[in-house]
Amino acid sequence: MPYVVGLTGGIGSGKSAAAQVFEALGATVIDTDAIAHALTGAGGAAIAPIRAAFGADYITAEGALARARMRELAFADAEKKRVLEAILHHLIRQRSGELVAGARSPYVILMVPLLIESGDYRGRCQRILVVDCPEELQGERVGARSGISAAQVRAIMATQAARAARLAAADDVIDNSRDQAHLRREVEALHRRYLQLAAAGE
Repeated sequence: MPYVVGLTGGIGSGKSAAAQVFEALGATVIDTDAIAHALTGAGGAAIAPIRAAFGADYITAEGALARARMRELAFADAEKKRVLEAILHHLIRQRSGELVAGARSPYVILMVPLLIESGDYRGRCQRILVVDCPEELQGERVGARSGISAAQVRAIMATQAARAARLAAADDVIDNSRDQAHLRREVEALHRRYLQLAAAGE
């Protein structure tokens, strides 16, 4: 099995930007959000269990998850949200495990937005890397990117682990409060370190 680095961070912290640099440097990047999107797309492996649990109203005519309708339900009903998460988390863990096992690079970046909150992912990673920036900057980035209100950003952030909890769980931290060139230098330094750790089996 390859050396696995769990990559996480709050919304708008720059996880995807960091992952792109790691990938450009030769690391395999496995994005659990992308896996979830594939599982809930037309004909995805999550569609049948979601239909069984929630009914055909939550599946589009094309056979994909009706995301907006499901989002409304999950926000309104905590129990329904737990049912959906139980379906998805099992399949995401299974698929991400297969992709990790099949990776051929010296180390793997396993990108899990809710890694700190998800419990068992910690045991699958040799190191935890947190991409971090001030919460005000997170809000600005998400608002600029998605056009959602500051209140909506705060609501999303409230569902995620607190910044202090993520930093406490981190083995490594990328400070992404500056520009893209700074981010690249931080990732390049960690890339060299992870190559060394992977080679040493640490």
